[in-house]
Amino acid sequence: MGAFSIWHWLVVLAVVLILFGGGGKISRLMGDFGKGLKSFKRGMKEEGTENDDGGDVVGPKELKSEVAEAPEIVNEPTEGNKAAKS
Repeated sequence: MGAFSIWHWLVVLAVVLILFGGGGKISRLMGDFGKGLKSFKRGMKEEGTENDDGGDVVGPKELKSEVAEAPEIVNEPTEGNKAAKS
C-alpha cells in the first residue's frame, strides 16, 4: 500500500464517502444544526422575559453575597526577628 498504512486509507475512504456519497446529507445536517441554534437562542431570550405563570415580565435576579471577614494577622516577634532587629 505504499507509504500509507491501512488506517490512512480507511480515513481517506471515509472522507470521500461522506463528501461525495452523502447526497446532501451534510448540508441538511448543518441546516438542522442552524435551526436548532436559532431555536435555542429564541428560547433563551423568551425565558428571560416570561414567567412560568404566564406573560409576566421578570426582572433580573438579585444575587445576595456575603463578604467574608479576613482573619487577623498577628506578627509576634520570634527569636529570629528579635536578633535581626538588634
